[in-house]
Amino acid sequence: MINKVILVGRITKDPELKSTQSNINFVNFTLAVNRQFTDQSGERQADFIQCIVWRRQADNLARFIKKGALLGVEGRIQTRTYEADNGTRYITEVVCDSVQFLENKGDSSPSDYVQPEPTYTDNDANNQDSDEFYETSKQLAAEEDLPF
Repeated sequence: MINKVILVGRITKDPELKSTQSNINFVNFTLAVNRQFTDQSGERQADFIQCIVWRRQADNLARFIKKGALLGVEGRIQTRTYEADNGTRYITEVVCDSVQFLENKGDSSPSDYVQPEPTYTDNDANNQDSDEFYETSKQLAAEEDLPF
C-alpha cells in the first residue's frame, strides 16, 4: 500500500510547540496550498490542510518559522477519531516525516523579496532567452497569489 503526501504551501499562523504527557514535542499547524486553477471570478482558491510534526522537527519549526513562511512537507495521511460532548469527531491530517524551509530566514513574505538584476557576460550579450526567463521568474511570486 502507498500513503505518501508531498505539499508546498504557506503556514497560516505562528507554530506553537506542545508536549505530550510523556514529554514528546509536537506542533500542529495548517498549511495553505494554492489550487492550480481559479474560480469563476478569477480568484485563486486554496486548501487548508492540517499537519502535525514531531520531536526535533517540531522544535525547529517552532523556533525558526513564522506565519506566512513557505514550507515543503513530506509525510502520510492519517485519520483518527475521538469522542466529544457533541459526538464522535473525525480528524484527517498529514503526519510529517520531513519539513523543508523553502525561504531564507529573512524572507518573511514574498512581497519583501527583491529579484536581483541579471548580470551578463560578453557571451550572453546577444542571448535574448535570458530576459524571457528573468521576466517569467519575476511574475512567479505575485502577492495576489497568497491565500491569506
